[in-house]
Amino acid sequence: MAVERLNIQPELLRWVIQRAGVSEEKAIEAFPLLNGWLALEKLPTLSQLKSFAEKFYVPLGYLFMSKLPIENIPFPMFRGDAGQQKHFDLNVYDTVMNIQARQEWLEEYLEENEIDTCDFVGTVDAHTSTISEVVNKLRTILNLDSRWAFSLATSDAAVSLLGQKLEDVGVFLAYNGVVGNNTHRPLKVSECRGFALVNEKAPYIFVNSADSKSAQLFTLIHEVAHLMLGVSAGHAGSEVLYHEATEQYCDMVAAEFLVPASLLRDIWENDTKSASRRFKVSELVIARRAHDLDLMSNADYRAFWLMYSQRRMQVKKNASGGSFYLTSVKRVGHNFAVHVRNAVNNKQLSYTEAYRLTGLYGKTYDNFMTNNI
Repeated sequence: MAVERLNIQPELLRWVIQRAGVSEEKAIEAFPLLNGWLALEKLPTLSQLKSFAEKFYVPLGYLFMSKLPIENIPFPMFRGDAGQQKHFDLNVYDTVMNIQARQEWLEEYLEENEIDTCDFVGTVDAHTSTISEVVNKLRTILNLDSRWAFSLATSDAAVSLLGQKLEDVGVFLAYNGVVGNNTHRPLKVSECRGFALVNEKAPYIFVNSADSKSAQLFTLIHEVAHLMLGVSAGHAGSEVLYHEATEQYCDMVAAEFLVPASLLRDIWENDTKSASRRFKVSELVIARRAHDLDLMSNADYRAFWLMYSQRRMQVKKNASGGSFYLTSVKRVGHNFAVHVRNAVNNKQLSYTEAYRLTGLYGKTYDNFMTNNI
């Protein structure tokens, strides 16, 4: 019996590889059968199409659609001096869709079970609320004073404490440096440092764990400011210096929360490294803050920037390791995992859906929930 072959138009195949961010040459190198399909010399079988779809991270059903689907990240993504980013990155898109799916399920679950969560989403107006008012409000919400980071040993410890405080007040967090658990699909910091998905019941913050811990700290507060404003957005690339008004506002909130002006003036000794260690933020954030507060001259700031840029180019990141399950707690989010587990136990959620939402399956899911949540 002859194997059925399917007539898939080359334009659709080219859209798939463009969507994946791969050149036609590289795509053919990775999947040689594609060459014959594009030249209409051969037609694919269903089995071959499944392999192709898996290779280039596209839903199989897309290959049979009469019109190409419209895929957009549902909020602006900003990239420092470049402004709003219109470039489509598939890994970022799939990550946003994963978090959005969690949020949609979570919102419905929390409402059905009348579970109270967060009460500060959309409570700030950038036109009427000063930076110091927002920062003081946030300090009260999180129960953290201006010197909260001084007693901590590392930026890692500061990220952990701040994350716990945010989860305690109803913010859902996820940290990941890849798409799901796929280490072959890294999330580039240049494409996404983090994003905030606004929702009164289930506000979500995603942080790129491939970023430095000090940068993650800044991202957390930047995205909290977005939640307080009630404006979903993401940012990528540069650690500071956004020109869009809302991004500037969120940056100023993060800067004042993490490096209070009065405190920096008190301890400033013209030493970015020393101040960085105390506040647990990057030297770049310290230098920018010192410059804005007239503690560092234009010439000194330019000299610092040149030195800092050269130093960063020479830094090589160590490969991340550690327990898969501990990493999964960060990827899934502790509070989200608790709600999933409870929903499954109460027969409000199937195991199939729980596997999909967490990205963990079978015994891996069972071990994760039993021993880590």
